[in-house]
Amino acid sequence: MYPIGLTSIADYLEGNGYDARIVNLANQMLMDEDYDPEAEIKHSSANYFGIDLHWLPHCHGAIEIARLLKEHHPDTPVIFGGLSSSYFHDELIQYDCVDYVVRGDSTEEPILQLIETLEQGEKPHDVPNVTWVDDGDVVVNPLECVPTDLDYVSLPSYEYVIRSVVKYGSIKKTLPYRNWLDDPVTLLLLSRGCARNCSFCGGSRSSYQKVANRSSPALRSPEQLLRDVEEITAFSKGPIFVIHDLRMGGPDYAHEFLDLLEEADVENEFIFELFGPADEELFERFDRATADYSLQLSIESHDEDVRKRVGKFATSNEELERTLSQALDHGCNKIDLFFMVGLPEQTYDDAVGDVAYSRHLLETFDDDRIAPFTAPLAPFLDPGSPGYENPEEYGYRPFCDTIEEHRERLLSPSWKHMLSYETEWMSRDDIVDATYEAAFGMNELKHEFDVIDQNTYQEVKTRLERSQEVIDAVDDVLEGPEDERQERLEQLQEELGGTGEYSICGNDELTWNNDGFRDVLSLGKLGMQILFGSKRNSESETMRVSRSGERR
Repeated sequence: MYPIGLTSIADYLEGNGYDARIVNLANQMLMDEDYDPEAEIKHSSANYFGIDLHWLPHCHGAIEIARLLKEHHPDTPVIFGGLSSSYFHDELIQYDCVDYVVRGDSTEEPILQLIETLEQGEKPHDVPNVTWVDDGDVVVNPLECVPTDLDYVSLPSYEYVIRSVVKYGSIKKTLPYRNWLDDPVTLLLLSRGCARNCSFCGGSRSSYQKVANRSSPALRSPEQLLRDVEEITAFSKGPIFVIHDLRMGGPDYAHEFLDLLEEADVENEFIFELFGPADEELFERFDRATADYSLQLSIESHDEDVRKRVGKFATSNEELERTLSQALDHGCNKIDLFFMVGLPEQTYDDAVGDVAYSRHLLETFDDDRIAPFTAPLAPFLDPGSPGYENPEEYGYRPFCDTIEEHRERLLSPSWKHMLSYETEWMSRDDIVDATYEAAFGMNELKHEFDVIDQNTYQEVKTRLERSQEVIDAVDDVLEGPEDERQERLEQLQEELGGTGEYSICGNDELTWNNDGFRDVLSLGKLGMQILFGSKRNSESETMRVSRSGERR
């Protein structure tokens, strides 16, 4: 799924007179094995190309796409953006296929100013947030465009997505992710930035301060959030995922939005994140404000000391279990609990112990609405995270520093060898072995307690066994003669290729009840209305920040 900021950038550009089209190369490659991304690139005729490099696992593909663009369109500017682009901007701009890096978490206005400047044949000396090259010298413009609220832009702009389908005549190119047409989940983004400072997270408070010059989260107002909900429900009856803990804006903020949501009487299910324990009042409010709701809790570990070191759900298991109990008592449809392998102060026994704690929860509550999951912190330790910036303090031993070192890791023949770190408490082998032991245990546990059916259980078990077989086979090859490795790896690819997808859980485990889209006729009418402006803001209504910093 491409970053939802692409929709707000495209919408902002189109609101200011430019044509902007999103082409999701990755999704089309997944949907059609015969799809040729290079042919798509070759036949593109844009005046500017933008590439997202938001999370670092995209670093190899993002730069290779840029190289293909330069091969086929050598004179067309290539612009990078996203958190990872912002972190590695000074290194990224050294690649001859990258012309501009637009830094920060809110780049709609800087990108617009950059394009306007280039259209006038000028150099972007006065465009905020831009890193570029002037006569061979790297120029880093001040990161000054840091909006303190997010009501100036549609985020994400599903209105843009629908308008784009009608305007450009293709739905495949703009689809957010594979299977979205069959199982649409939409997103409601509360903020850019985060109040938490989790040790492993590149979206943490200190990371946003370093990468985006943001000292505190920028929030969408409750009124704007409700308008976002109305935009979504105009075309979708599927679940709406609320990104970030609603309480991050304070209790008044949360209550105001839930009051508005209750009055709106929305039929879609809502999925809420919680970053810490909640009281009975909050679940009563969720229950009243929604027709249905579910929860996502990334508690990371059953060990209280490990959780405190991480910085999320830094509370006792007693408080955690009280939260689960109150949620189940007040209408919660499903609670997804996420554990992680590879955390500070986490031992091998701690990691696999998450299974025993999950058993305790399922026995205590005797309720199949609780679904535990485990996964490794992989493949990379997030740049900008406290653990990446201060590895010794958090007990990490990093293997990568530069973007090129991370790119090389992604060429490794198994995810074990892609890992960019180990910890004082677990080696790379330990992290991999603990991941599989915990994953097998979670699968057995969920089957025993009827959280998953027999088919899902057997499918996940087979995939895990197959994935582990790949790990062991690759290790055997790498321990053999160096001159035979490439040939043997290619043989393995033929024999074992295609494994690994959904290895840790079933295809449908991370889904919710979904009534899909509204009827096609209504969707088409909505698209035409949006396209011809009946629901569009005029340019005069769009917030603009001039180079002097004034709104115009």
